[in-house]
Amino acid sequence: MFDTMTMTKVLGAVCGSLLIFLLGNWAAEALYHTGPEEGGEEMAQAYTIDTGAGASAEGGAEAGPAFADVYAAADVAAGEKVFGKCKACHKVNGENGTGPHLNGVVERPKASIAGFAYSEALVAMAGDAWTTDNLNGFLTSPKAYAPGTKMGFAGLAKVEDRANVIAYLASLQ
Repeated sequence: MFDTMTMTKVLGAVCGSLLIFLLGNWAAEALYHTGPEEGGEEMAQAYTIDTGAGASAEGGAEAGPAFADVYAAADVAAGEKVFGKCKACHKVNGENGTGPHLNGVVERPKASIAGFAYSEALVAMAGDAWTTDNLNGFLTSPKAYAPGTKMGFAGLAKVEDRANVIAYLASLQ
């Protein structure tokens, strides 16, 4: 079964397969090469389409509705639904989870729950209160608002979601 002829066929098949993979790699590199390998230069392989985004930012156009306006019309029931994202770490029954409980968080001093190990970033802000504007800033991007925070949540992108969640938390006072 394992005579010289069989071993030669197996070795030939392995070498042939390797050759096909190498030729495929060479062809793909030739077709999809993105730029010179030396000098660190980059070569764009697409057309740049001017959307006018830079001009509108310079022109003073608003990025969206103001938080205060959205918060004035916030929906507590919608905020309770969005709060579902927070339930993995935060509780509203007065007990701490992975994160501190959020009963009475609106207007509560930051880092003020006894027995919870806050990050140094929030302990440094302990003199401030969680106003609606501060909560909006934190919920937009926790890592940007308090660099070094332990909270791993990326944030809520929609101002309506943030306003609704804050209205829901305010209703739990």
